[in-house]
Amino acid sequence: MVQSDTVKPLVDRILHGNCEELLPSFPDGFVDLVVTSPPYADNRKKTYGGIPVSQYVDWFLPISEQIKRVLKPEGSFVLNIKERVVAGERHPYVLELILEMRKQGWLWTEEYVWHKKNCYPGQWPNRFRDAWERCLHFTKQRDFAMYQEAVRVPMGAWAQKRLAKLSSTDKKRDESRVLSGFGKRVANWVGKDWVYPTNVLHLATECSNRNHSATFPVALPEWFIRLLTEEGDLVLDPFMGSGTTAIACLNLGRHFVGIELQEKYFKQTLEAIRNRQQKLPLGITKVSA
Repeated sequence: MVQSDTVKPLVDRILHGNCEELLPSFPDGFVDLVVTSPPYADNRKKTYGGIPVSQYVDWFLPISEQIKRVLKPEGSFVLNIKERVVAGERHPYVLELILEMRKQGWLWTEEYVWHKKNCYPGQWPNRFRDAWERCLHFTKQRDFAMYQEAVRVPMGAWAQKRLAKLSSTDKKRDESRVLSGFGKRVANWVGKDWVYPTNVLHLATECSNRNHSATFPVALPEWFIRLLTEEGDLVLDPFMGSGTTAIACLNLGRHFVGIELQEKYFKQTLEAIRNRQQKLPLGITKVSA
């Protein structure tokens, strides 16, 4: 990580203010990863005032332009965002934002789905409860930092019976019978205890009361931090909220820099981070405001 005189004052620090105003003062290309969940359109009006769906793309594009500037060439930007229903249909503002960000030069590298596995029931006349949210993965170039070994998962009990006796078809690449272009070789999994996950993340929502209206679970930024950074890297969250991303960084030995607009949540974030630091080994850099 670059340790210039302009970077050091920002490392392990939470800034109070508007990210659109503060990001231009950050140096070029100094963060390894950006993970954030900005206010969704017309949501959390009591918390952040709410951004109308008709203005959301124009509001966010100057911020994404600054994020692109401060991100290293090999870095990644993970955006947790969700559509909303307007006048009886899902509004396409998220899709419109993706297209406009591509015009800025971003690559829409991947889309992960956060499945909220503890989602509770709901009732509407023409739809069901959302049990998922988007986690959009943007990069500046095709060759970017990624550490897939860090997020491998246990093989699972299914393999014991399925791999016990392989057929001749299992021992070669078996092409799809419907000519879809997909195929598999079941024998590839013999002797393996760990495998790569899918792009669906099965994580519970944040259940503890952290005095914030839109807290995501620490496990969500932790997963992307493990996948897209190494120890000692710097992670930015320009909508820090309750401090979840910073806490995830502390848990994993990464540095952080965050920005939070609301003074109430800014103070809560500092307290939450300092409480977490008290439980960490000596030598961990203390957060500053």
